[in-house]
Amino acid sequence: MKILLLSDTHGYMGEDILSFVESVDEVWHAGDIGEGDVVEQMEQIKPVRSVYGNIDRASIRDKSPLNQIFEIEGLKIFMTHIGGYPGRYNARVRQLIQTVQPKIYICGHSHILKVVPDNKYQLLHLNPGACGHHGFHKVRTMLRFDISSGEIKNMEVIELGKRGSHS
Repeated sequence: MKILLLSDTHGYMGEDILSFVESVDEVWHAGDIGEGDVVEQMEQIKPVRSVYGNIDRASIRDKSPLNQIFEIEGLKIFMTHIGGYPGRYNARVRQLIQTVQPKIYICGHSHILKVVPDNKYQLLHLNPGACGHHGFHKVRTMLRFDISSGEIKNMEVIELGKRGSHS
């Protein structure tokens, strides 16, 4: 299964993002979706799993939960917007990681792309950075990867260009 992981669109959904949606089986959005029909545009093309972020209003929160916990191809995934990094998880996320025991933990919020193994909890932490135009990040990024037989394979960073340069 091919996955596109993105976060922090802040209301932006352009053809630069949508062209990658077509190439995957599912899209995962790690929060700060923003105003507009960001998720709906992607859902017209492929299935979307999303969580709400700290900027998202009630209309988004009604459709996207705080946490997504699910399993694909034998991998348990935990996705939320704010949670921290290996060795620095907030208390809520640390407790969920200990309870759920995911193999993949995903968050957004920081606008900093990170792929970090957590040996303490035997998981892989993913943050796709930000693909919107609001924030301090310089380059808009997403992650694309395959999940097959309980493993992540073919991880690639997608750079969408500089923040502020609309396609």
